Amino acid sequence: MKKEFICIVCPRGCHVSVGEDMNITGNQCPRGKTYVENEMTAPTRILTTTVRTIFEDQPRISCKTDNPIPKELIFEAMKVINHIVVDREISIGDILIENILNTNVNIIATKPSRKKE
Repeated sequence: MKKEFICIVCPRGCHVSVGEDMNITGNQCPRGKTYVENEMTAPTRILTTTVRTIFEDQPRISCKTDNPIPKELIFEAMKVINHIVVDREISIGDILIENILNTNVNIIATKPSRKKE
């Protein structure tokens, strides 16, 4: 069974195929091969989402993982994230959850919170 991927490592977007013999073709650089190998064995993703705050004028702020997490942990990570509420002023890059699900990956703010003045 042949499997098809579109490499997202660079803007080129190579159409990469993996044959039944696990031969990888279609990548125009070595990064495409590495990307497909990772997708076949241990896919990871950067998780972007929002968290609740106590601020009326800003009920949610955006956040993301600071490194990719295993794809199979995304829904479990969302359960953890959905239980936190930001109750202090934060800046971009501040850690909201440290070492989520023991992955050595942090959830960081991508937008500052601000108190209504």
